[in-house]
Amino acid sequence: MIHIRVPATSANMGSGFDSVGIAFEMYNHIWAEEIDEGLEIIVKKEQEIPVPVDKTNLIYKTISDFYRRRGIPLPGLRLIQEDNIPLTRGLGSSAACIVGGLMAANALAKTNYTKDDIAQIAAKMEGHPDNSNPAIFGGMVVGALSSDEMRHVSLNIPKFLSFAVMIPDFPVSTEKSRNVLPYTVYRKDAVYNSSRAALLVASMITGNIDNLKMAMSDKLHQPYRQPLVPGMEYILAAAECFGGKGGYLSGAGPTLVAVLDEKDEADFSQKMTSYLHSIPNNWRLQILKPDLEGAKIMED
Repeated sequence: MIHIRVPATSANMGSGFDSVGIAFEMYNHIWAEEIDEGLEIIVKKEQEIPVPVDKTNLIYKTISDFYRRRGIPLPGLRLIQEDNIPLTRGLGSSAACIVGGLMAANALAKTNYTKDDIAQIAAKMEGHPDNSNPAIFGGMVVGALSSDEMRHVSLNIPKFLSFAVMIPDFPVSTEKSRNVLPYTVYRKDAVYNSSRAALLVASMITGNIDNLKMAMSDKLHQPYRQPLVPGMEYILAAAECFGGKGGYLSGAGPTLVAVLDEKDEADFSQKMTSYLHSIPNNWRLQILKPDLEGAKIMED
């Protein structure tokens, strides 16, 4: 039985809309093996949104599509999944299923695709590479997708960075979050974001984290999605007040993330936890480090 571990991911990172993402040390696990016939799916950890255990399961659909596109007969399959990445919270749960499914299919079919090959497939399936790239490669990754190919660069970010991940008890669907975005934007807003996305990348590479407040500000998606996340503006302001270097809406939301210097973790955690307990909705704070390995086959 093949065991695959896939990290959670945080996309957009403010100004890096649909292009910049990072992997965290929070993981889904998938076990896959061939059986004589049929499909068996076992869900080890129930979520508030039921995970399908039939052919609509995203991991199975990904594996099935991989075999079909390569003209390989699909065997009977047993899949076991343990989901620690919360669903519909903006932490790459769908990308984790797609990446895990591709890794499983590649191993079972013995197609010997590289991670770069898998990243090309995953980006096209997702439609944007900012979740799939860090899920595959780990760390912080910048990517761009054209009709023909996906290009990416992995960044070496400061080792002293930690990420305060604030997860609420309510979901926001990716479809709903996409639908609130405008079809066109003003040129000044495009310039605003392009300059800050460039600043974000340069600041992470050089360790100039005092730039992150400006570098993670955005006018392409966060202002339109803010009404879907009650209290978002005040939570990010509180995070900055308590020592956060920059903050942003993770992916399609509703999870919010603040970047920390690890020496500030304890003080930030105490103050931020107290604040989150004082506001509506049940917010859970986790301090996470970046995952630097990406999806991998585990040696059980």
